[in-house]
Amino acid sequence: MKSKGLTLQMGKMEICRFFVSVLTFCVLLLICVNYNDMTPTLDFPETLNDIKMVYKYNIDCSAIYNMIPEELSKSLTIRQKQIVKDNHENLINLTSNCSLFRKVRGYDDVCVSDEEKDFPIAYSLVVHKHPWMVERLIRATYSPSNIYCIHYDLKSSAQFKAAMEGLAHCLPNVFIASKLEDVIYAGFTRLKADLNCLSDLLQSEVKWKYVINLCGQDFPLRPNIELVSELKKLNGANMLETCQPTAYKRGRFSRTPPPHNIEMFTGSAYFVLSREFVVFMNSSVVVKDFLAWTEGTYSPDEHFWATIVRLPGVPGEVPRSHPDITDLMSKTRLVKWSYLEGSLYPYCTGVHVRAVCNYGAAEIHWLLNYGHWFANKFDTNVDPIAVQCLEEKLEERKYFFQSIDSLDCFNG
Repeated sequence: MKSKGLTLQMGKMEICRFFVSVLTFCVLLLICVNYNDMTPTLDFPETLNDIKMVYKYNIDCSAIYNMIPEELSKSLTIRQKQIVKDNHENLINLTSNCSLFRKVRGYDDVCVSDEEKDFPIAYSLVVHKHPWMVERLIRATYSPSNIYCIHYDLKSSAQFKAAMEGLAHCLPNVFIASKLEDVIYAGFTRLKADLNCLSDLLQSEVKWKYVINLCGQDFPLRPNIELVSELKKLNGANMLETCQPTAYKRGRFSRTPPPHNIEMFTGSAYFVLSREFVVFMNSSVVVKDFLAWTEGTYSPDEHFWATIVRLPGVPGEVPRSHPDITDLMSKTRLVKWSYLEGSLYPYCTGVHVRAVCNYGAAEIHWLLNYGHWFANKFDTNVDPIAVQCLEEKLEERKYFFQSIDSLDCFNG
C-alpha cells in the first residue's frame, strides 16, 4: 500500500511538471508572437500619412500648368497667406530611419529603363541651405544608376549638415565630398567645391557618362529618362555657356596674362561635361597651371569652365572661332534676369532676388516648354506650388518616356 501510494504521488508530480512545461511554452510562444507583431512598428512607428515631410498643398497642378485663372488665383492666395515653412528637423528625424525614409519618399519605388542603367549621370551638388529642397532635387533627378556628390559649405548650420549626412547615409549612391570648403561668394573656393566633387566622382566605381553641377535652388525640367536621351545626342560634346568677354568681364582677370597664351572666355559656374573631358582636365598640366592662375581672379568659376572648353584638343572642344554660346543657347540652366524680362522672356511671377527671378507657379508651363534641362531659382518660402507642381509634371513626363517592357524597379 505504501508503495502504491508513493507511485500515485509521483504520478501526480509528473502531471504537474507536464502542465507547468506546457504553460511555460505557451507563455514563451505568446511573448514571441507579441514581439513579432511589434517588430514592424519599430521600423515604422507612425502611419505613412502621419510622417512629417514637406507639406503638400491642395492644388490642381494640371490646371496650374494649363494656366487656368481660378487655380492660379488659388495658388497666389496660398503664397500670400498659407505658406507652411519646411522644417529641417523633420528631414533629420526621417533620415535617422533609412528604411522609413526610402519608403515614404518613394526611393523604393523608382523604376529605371535599360537605357538609364546603361547611361549613368553624375551630379556635383554645391549647397548650403534649404535641406528639403536639396532632398527634393535629388529625388527629382534620382536613378539608382546615377551618383551624387554633395558638397556642403563649412559655414552651413549644424542642422543642414546633419540633414545632408542623413541623405548620404540612407542613399547608397549619395556621398559627401571628401574635402569641404568654406565657400566665399565669387571666390576661388566656389570653384574648388565643384573640383573636389569631380575628383571624388572620378574615383567612384560608377562609370558615369556625363557630370552636371547644381546648386540647392536648382530644379530639373526633364525626368532622368528624358535627360539621358538628350545627353546621348551630345555625342561626347559638352554643354555650357562660353562667350567672348565684355570689357567689364575682362576687368576681372586682366592684372596678369594667363599662362600658355590661353585665350579667355566667360560664361557661368554651371556645366554639363563628358567623362572624357573631366579625365583630360584632371591630368592636363595646362589646365592645372590655368587653375592656379585663376586663384587670383574675381569669380573664377565664371571663366574657368568657359575657357578650358575652348582649349585646342580637349575632348568635346568648342573651337575658339566658334560663335558665342549664351545662357539661352546652352540648355544647362534657365535663369530669368529682371533686366531681360519682357524682351527675351516673360515677366517673373515670383519675386526677384539680386535681379534673378525666384519662379512662381504661373511660370511652370513656360519653364517646361522652353527647352532647357534645369532652371534656377526656386524657393518654397516664395512659392511652394511651383516646386510641388514641377514634381508632379516631371512624374507624368517620366511615365510618358519610359517603356514599360524595359523597366527594372529598384527596391531599397
